[in-house]
Amino acid sequence: MDDLLARSMPHSAEAEQAVLGSMIIDARCIGDVVGFLKASDFYSPVNRDIFETIYSMFVNAETVDPVTVLKHMRINGVYTESSAAYLLDLVNLTPTAANVMEYAKIVRDMALLRNIADAGSEIHNLAMEAAGDASDILEAAERRIYALRQDRNVTGLEPISKILVNVYAQLSEAAKSGSSIPGYPTGLDDLDRHILGLNKSDLILIASRPGMGKTSIALNIATHVAKVTGKAVAIFSLEMSREQLALRLLSSASFIDNKKLQSGRLSADDWRDLAKAAAMLSSYNILINDNPSVTVADINAQCRRVSDLALVVIDYLQLLQSAGGPPRYSAENRTQVVSEISRMLKIMAKELNVPVICLSQLSRANEARQDKRPLLSDLRESGAIEQDADIVLGLYRDDYYNKDTDRHNIAECIILKNRRGETGKVELQWNPQYTMYSNIDRYHTE
Repeated sequence: MDDLLARSMPHSAEAEQAVLGSMIIDARCIGDVVGFLKASDFYSPVNRDIFETIYSMFVNAETVDPVTVLKHMRINGVYTESSAAYLLDLVNLTPTAANVMEYAKIVRDMALLRNIADAGSEIHNLAMEAAGDASDILEAAERRIYALRQDRNVTGLEPISKILVNVYAQLSEAAKSGSSIPGYPTGLDDLDRHILGLNKSDLILIASRPGMGKTSIALNIATHVAKVTGKAVAIFSLEMSREQLALRLLSSASFIDNKKLQSGRLSADDWRDLAKAAAMLSSYNILINDNPSVTVADINAQCRRVSDLALVVIDYLQLLQSAGGPPRYSAENRTQVVSEISRMLKIMAKELNVPVICLSQLSRANEARQDKRPLLSDLRESGAIEQDADIVLGLYRDDYYNKDTDRHNIAECIILKNRRGETGKVELQWNPQYTMYSNIDRYHTE
């Protein structure tokens, strides 16, 4: 039975042999292969031994050919009576070394399938044994699959010539767009000029104390991106229901007071404006998930199934779980978990190749300061959040703390971190009746 199961595991003997044969007949390809494959990627123990032998010779700058490989196999204790004949077969069976990376890709794909099968078997055994809480088993399963994904996406050194080709293509695309910013526009012009828009693979953190309008600015940005790109925008709300989000979007799009909208006491004109706003929003590809127990793995998996994805919005970081089920950890461990989640979000942004906006709560540390503007150190359960994020924005409104201020409904968007440029701050208009942020009107004083 074990032999039958072993034989049924995914593998390609022909591809493994072609890779090894290519390495023997043309040593120039060895560097590319050893940077792409590991010995464990080979299904056959014999092939694994030969690969390890060639790898060792390559590292030590020794000549690789059938004779020298056989010699080192003897030294390494992996030589058998059939080794010489098998090496000769490898050379004769390999049509050309020119296609070695195609063969290598097949070998790696087969190895990944075997690893997936092994992970599935481990998860199955954990579930059947019921050794621990279901949430613990789910977390173990997530970590196992996530480890496979991370290992799969490891990249090696790339020559600058190849990288420059990609950069040139990006620059050409930006030039053709006619836009002054390389990323997706947020709809907030001053902010775009500072951060250069929302760029692919960036993790953007928007942080503030409760009530500052984190969700509002995220929804404003999401709507604008969906409008100008025509692409999909995925919103994951762990705090508010999808209906609550829809009401906010309707209020912003129709310019109908949010409180009035919720009461349902609308005039005939209001109903007409509401219908126009609903039709407009319906034309945008905005997708909403309001599952409060969603994990980063869930978000990643769902977003991978979305075609033509432009942006991911998550509200908010501290509510995310590493796995299903309620948290059962100390404050210290929670900090570690949040740090791990932030790292996973950055990896997800790179994998999906889209900007990811994640909202975050600030701690109460700023409440004790005279100047209550947010600092990076105020990030709640910060851990490595500020390290993983490419851009960190802090929201501050003086009228939130000082009712006598002359800066009513003027918000500061403080750029606490910016890998693409300078830090600083921009001023935005806060429109509380519509729960939306907008550009400052610098031309009208009425």
